[in-house]
Amino acid sequence: MLEAVKVAIVHDWLNQNGGAERVLEELHRLFPDAPIFTSIYVPDRLPDAYRSWDIRTSFMQRLPLVRRHHQPFLPLYPAAFRAFDFSGFDVILSNSSGFCHGVLAPPGTAHINYCLTPPRFLWASDSYLQREQIGGGAKRLLGPLLGVLRRWDVASVAGVTQFVAISAAVRERIQRLYGRDASIIYPPVDTGRFQMASQVGDFYFIAGRHVPYKRMDLAVRAFTALGLPLWVAGDGRDRAALEAMAGPTVRFLGRVSDERLRELYATCRAFLFPGEEDFGIAPVEAMAAGRPVIAYRAGGALDYVVEGVTGAFFDQQTPEALMEVVLRTDTASFDPAALQQCARRFDTSVFAEQMVALVNRVGARTAIHAR
Repeated sequence: MLEAVKVAIVHDWLNQNGGAERVLEELHRLFPDAPIFTSIYVPDRLPDAYRSWDIRTSFMQRLPLVRRHHQPFLPLYPAAFRAFDFSGFDVILSNSSGFCHGVLAPPGTAHINYCLTPPRFLWASDSYLQREQIGGGAKRLLGPLLGVLRRWDVASVAGVTQFVAISAAVRERIQRLYGRDASIIYPPVDTGRFQMASQVGDFYFIAGRHVPYKRMDLAVRAFTALGLPLWVAGDGRDRAALEAMAGPTVRFLGRVSDERLRELYATCRAFLFPGEEDFGIAPVEAMAAGRPVIAYRAGGALDYVVEGVTGAFFDQQTPEALMEVVLRTDTASFDPAALQQCARRFDTSVFAEQMVALVNRVGARTAIHAR
């Protein structure tokens, strides 16, 4: 990192530990002197390491109940991010799927937006509200507010110097919604943590939070009908419903350790990815362990699943379509070494090299213009 380039990192909210936070952790590793600006911060929901970071919160941090239930405060987020002062910084690096791309960059400061996705609660609101189990009167009241926030969202991106998308699907969304071009830097995956196994088991594997958009129900129904072994790792609010629809060949493992997860990736016949996601870290981790991926043909999976090389696709989100691809896919025909090689395209080292080069390039250009 060039010493002359002073970076500020911006993140939507720090009240959960998920994929966005994995990206943030890598950004902090790359730019350890950069303060992190965010709307709210709940330390006990995040790794202890965060407590030593320079985290700067907005006025929302002082609001009652916001740490426990942040969604009702939706109208305040634009003002919270616009209130931050970025004087003295050369580059603002926002890591967003919500509001933080709407910060105001002062003259002479560039703004790189690492776009996880344009806000789903604004641009795919029906599916988002269904996923969050929001309906009835609350849904009707939200309609006008979401319209106002959509207009704010479109206007706010004028302050972004450069968009960077996490996948081709997100790049297309940025073009369609904002009329802006974006480069792609794939999210960091620590592929070196995963090793091939000397022997593969007879089970298929799926892992993740048990929530509706992951579409684990497709896998459970398909493998119940096929009578083939499916092992399911993770937990969430849908677990009871998934267990109720499962037959005797479907085994629920609950939360597993990192060591156990690596073993399951390496020894499964194939990893299943039936949902549509903006990228999807887990399938790449399975590939890094030498195992193929059976995925729904949409979203981030299009960037790493290559038919016959790293996995296979199905085209409708139905149990029948998944059953058909499982039956026709010879999982033993895939080359584990080739799968590992493909996964390395998404390694943390690649993310680091590309992100540091981008920040240096944009920051140096900003410094030249400032002079």
